Amino acid sequence: MSKIEELIAELCPDGVEHKKLKDCTEMKRGTSATKSTLDEGRIPVISGGKEPAFYSNCSNRDGETITVAGSGAGAGYVQYWNEPIFVNDAFSIKVNEKINTRYLYHFLLNIQGEIYATKKGGGVPHVHISSIENFIIPLPPLPVQQEIVRILDNFTELTAELTAELTAELTARKKQYEYYRNVLLTFGDDVPMIALGETCSMKSGKSISSSQILNQKDESAPYACFGGNGIRGYVKNASHHGEFPIIGRQGALCGNVNYASGDFYATEHAVVVKSLGKYNQRFLFHLLTVMNLNQYKSQGAQPGLAVGNLENLFAPVPPLNEQQYIVSILDRFDALCNDLTIGLPAEIEARRKQYEYYRDILLTFKEASA
Repeated sequence: MSKIEELIAELCPDGVEHKKLKDCTEMKRGTSATKSTLDEGRIPVISGGKEPAFYSNCSNRDGETITVAGSGAGAGYVQYWNEPIFVNDAFSIKVNEKINTRYLYHFLLNIQGEIYATKKGGGVPHVHISSIENFIIPLPPLPVQQEIVRILDNFTELTAELTAELTAELTARKKQYEYYRNVLLTFGDDVPMIALGETCSMKSGKSISSSQILNQKDESAPYACFGGNGIRGYVKNASHHGEFPIIGRQGALCGNVNYASGDFYATEHAVVVKSLGKYNQRFLFHLLTVMNLNQYKSQGAQPGLAVGNLENLFAPVPPLNEQQYIVSILDRFDALCNDLTIGLPAEIEARRKQYEYYRDILLTFKEASA
């Protein structure tokens, strides 16, 4: 039996007290920033975002404090502080003698999604004290809370360390991939340079109403819809079938290159590229990616890429067997770096899910009989 199980069996075998958040904490709105608050300092000013709005020279909360962002895209975001802070467009939570602050912080993290779901308002969403003050909090004896905090804090630290290590490894692999891609796609004078218009067919897709594009894939909209910056959503009918590099041709990120496989839809802001026989389609995808097509965009309020200009760009055309060899190497790197179902990204995601799983178990208690 683990220590946490022993404590629960000894101190609360028949369940634990459950209380509304407002009945066991002090919840206070932040205060507006004054001229003195705006003077630059080192004290975080907590407002509507996930990061401090700025840093001040004065505080209005000290000691262990939980904050909940009040407005904007980050409204409802929960944070823990053990330093002086200035609570502005947010509200703070201070615990009573029956609660460990870190315990409550972990509990609120575990219901972060429910807190987000309380957002109200039109253009600028808000989360108010009244939105969450009636949430029910299980209150096991303090020794149990402290053991839960010890476990979850250790898990958080180990997860953060591992995530940092895996992220560093992933960054290194991406740099390695980019290095080999540049090397493999750099050719000597013996490889002919031919205009893309002579080796490829380049055609923009078809216009479609935004009302016909769904955010989520389902039975009524099973096909990916590619726009000016990759997949825009999902639609009922496909416009293309096969494997094609797709170039975004509209917007600040025009020139980005994606790869479509199977049935899909391409809008007028996407250019579907098809080899006329001199290129392997996957090789063409890697080649177009390394060409940094964004540099050829038009200037103005709405940057774009003209198909005619793309067709006039010259690109190397190595033998098809050499292209296939290059593809076999780059595709393995591409999968390791970008596919969330394999490799390092999947390992990072697995660690996060493991932490959330154990957090949910540790923070779930039977309610004691009245």
